[in-house]
Amino acid sequence: MNVAAIKQLVDFYDMETLVKAEQDLLNETPLYIDVPGADDGEKLTHILAAIFCKREMEKDNLNINQALRLYSQRVRGSLD
Repeated sequence: MNVAAIKQLVDFYDMETLVKAEQDLLNETPLYIDVPGADDGEKLTHILAAIFCKREMEKDNLNINQALRLYSQRVRGSLD
């Protein structure tokens, strides 16, 4: 997980574009947006994190750093 990549996606793309990119990756369709990552798995991680952050930012009026903190807590919780 690359925080800078997630922030870039949150800053540059709207929710509709990110969801479309997620679907494209899942359907093995070439991406039409630039998503940082070494492979499709890492790109999907960044897209999903950006979607999560955007939802939290809109829902709870959070800034990007607060949303990323929530996402990190969620990831750590799933690893326990």
